[in-house]
Amino acid sequence: MSATLPLAQLESHLWESANILRGTVDAADFKNYVFPLLFYKRISDVHDEEYRTALKEAEGDEEYALFPQNYRFQIPEGCHWRDVRAKAANVGQALQAAMRGIEKSNPGTLYGIFGDAQWTNKERLSDALLRDLIEHFSRIDLGNANAQADILGQSYEYLIKKFADATNKKAGEFYTPRSVVRLMVNILDPKEGESIYDPACGTGGMLLEAIHHVKENHGDDRTLWGRLFGQEKNLTTSAIARMNLFLHGASDFQIVRGDTLRNSAFFSGDSLAVFDCVIANPPFSLEKWGEEVWANDPFGRNFAGMPPAKSGDYAWVQHMIRSMAPKTGRMAVVLPHGALFRMGAEGKIRQKLLGMDLLEAVIGLGPNLFYGTGLAACVLVLRQRKAKERRNKVLILDASKEFKSGRAQNELLPEHVERIHQWYKDFKDVEGVAKVATLEEIAANDHNLNIPRYVEPKVEQETMTVEEAMRRLKERADAAFAAEDKLIQILKREGLLQ
Repeated sequence: MSATLPLAQLESHLWESANILRGTVDAADFKNYVFPLLFYKRISDVHDEEYRTALKEAEGDEEYALFPQNYRFQIPEGCHWRDVRAKAANVGQALQAAMRGIEKSNPGTLYGIFGDAQWTNKERLSDALLRDLIEHFSRIDLGNANAQADILGQSYEYLIKKFADATNKKAGEFYTPRSVVRLMVNILDPKEGESIYDPACGTGGMLLEAIHHVKENHGDDRTLWGRLFGQEKNLTTSAIARMNLFLHGASDFQIVRGDTLRNSAFFSGDSLAVFDCVIANPPFSLEKWGEEVWANDPFGRNFAGMPPAKSGDYAWVQHMIRSMAPKTGRMAVVLPHGALFRMGAEGKIRQKLLGMDLLEAVIGLGPNLFYGTGLAACVLVLRQRKAKERRNKVLILDASKEFKSGRAQNELLPEHVERIHQWYKDFKDVEGVAKVATLEEIAANDHNLNIPRYVEPKVEQETMTVEEAMRRLKERADAAFAAEDKLIQILKREGLLQ
């Protein structure tokens, strides 16, 4: 291996680990096994690096080198990667014991991070299969010197995307296409030192994109440490999110497993905690979302009305609004298009939110961009304090034609993201694309936000000068005469015309 592992080589090696599982493990479960092994190997290799560094600093004093403060994560005796690698039998049992030992030794950071995969199920994971997997990972050094955080993080994201592609329908539960995430983060424009919250964080992609955005546009992403928050209901997915952030170099964040709508994880005194940026792609039209709890919600999250029992879309919206900081708070949320025009309880909630002048933009996206549904979705952008020139107005933006067609999945390319973002920033009428609607206009439409009510498709009508029209007419006449001459010659040659 070279001094620094190339990204393509690392990606290929990691994907091959999934292929080792193929046939005995369902594709939808690959992530349950590959990610914990990757993270386990990573922290073991970094631990070895830290030991060598401490030993060098102490000029060979091994007692000093073993002090816990020399290590980011503690690996208790018998729980290192090499200890499991040495096992010839009951490998799954040894692996599970080592992972649990590491979790218990790092309760503030790693508790539960390896998930709940059944490593001891020999019908699925034989000793031979696990030995093959462990030997495969053992062939690469995942320490910092060989696999820097940004390279390892990118390869981890590559794997998440590959697993999403392999499981398509189920992937919608944990993965949002990164181009959509980039669009939302660009719109919110998080800055140094701001707090960022995703109440349905999946594998942590939106929090990661916020880190990248700050680093690329504003400077020091380390100002976000301690200011990144996420909640995710699924145990395995929440563990993957934590591993994802660690492997990207994030050092201080809070990802909590739990049901956000029933048991929100973040508080400030007796109220919900509030954040500068709130961003999410929650489950579309979630049934059994927690209506029974919200009837008497202690945090007043039903301030605009009770969402219907069979669709939790506006429960997420109201939760996110309650989570916005009073002055700086802004949010972007992905919703199904039905949330724009469904009447009844949702219509009343829309009317209340519009009356509060929180909604800044509605962005309709193209079809088949999201895993698990071919339907088009939309992004709502809301702000606690809209710019003066945007008050009492809503940008209705039809970006449904902005995508690259794909066989299985359509894709937003960087140029599409840039174009949509520019329309949002311009905040002005664009024929066939955007309409700045006043609250009065929207009220006249019964607070229906269905995009075609405001943005009519651009009629492509060709116009030409008289000279151009005459030139084209002459060209067509000349072509007709030439075709007639050719036909006459053929008929004469065949003796059919004298």
